[in-house]
Amino acid sequence: MAKKYSAMALFASAALLLGACGSDTADSGDSGSSEEKKVLEMGTSAEFPPFESRDASGEFVGFDIDLANHIADELGYELNITDMKFDGLIGALQNDRVDMVVAGMSATDQRKENVDFSTEYHFSGEMFVTKKDSDIKTLEDLEGKTVGVQLGTIQEEGANKILEEGDIKFELKALDDSGALIQEILSNRIDAAYMDKEVAKGYVEAQDLGAFDDPTTASPGMAIAFPKGSELVEEVNGVLAEMEESGEMQELKEKWEIEE
Repeated sequence: MAKKYSAMALFASAALLLGACGSDTADSGDSGSSEEKKVLEMGTSAEFPPFESRDASGEFVGFDIDLANHIADELGYELNITDMKFDGLIGALQNDRVDMVVAGMSATDQRKENVDFSTEYHFSGEMFVTKKDSDIKTLEDLEGKTVGVQLGTIQEEGANKILEEGDIKFELKALDDSGALIQEILSNRIDAAYMDKEVAKGYVEAQDLGAFDDPTTASPGMAIAFPKGSELVEEVNGVLAEMEESGEMQELKEKWEIEE
């Protein structure tokens, strides 16, 4: 009889323990889901100041970083940024590795075949950067020279277009990032770098370089890129419109000394 009661007591204790465990799991699950934010995965290429780069402590900084953080806050997301090579950003969207790309990317017709874009938030232009004492002052002076561009950028497309359509012939050298282009100029391995105007101006001032505007083209504006069919496009466009209307976009450009 004692054994029978002991067995019954053991069974009852086990049932109570299992019930308590089940209750705790459900409660903790409910609590976690109410506090957790959705994560917005963003791709960038942090070699493009003042739009995106890293500070001395390794933190992402720049106009695009502030813009993306504001968008994430407005839409209720936690932002997670992944740094990668610029020419891999479109592929990351196509493979669903990121939800959006904010990287000073121009909304070209060619890119629109593979991704969707937000409304454009900045219009810049192109510039050729040289050593300050260089005799290269015009497009024609590039004849027979070596010109560097960043892989996968609109400047690479533009330089190829100049070669295809014009009478000016130069050697084209493509590198992974804008910082490497400047080092190539300083080391006399290239004669000029073809870059986004805002980025170029920063390097010209910091390194005491020379530069001149590209007179041949007007670039498409910069926009945020998304996978084809993404529902985020409309939501992000709403935030961008609010920023333009409230003056927040202009304030952000003034903070990072970005001019149209």
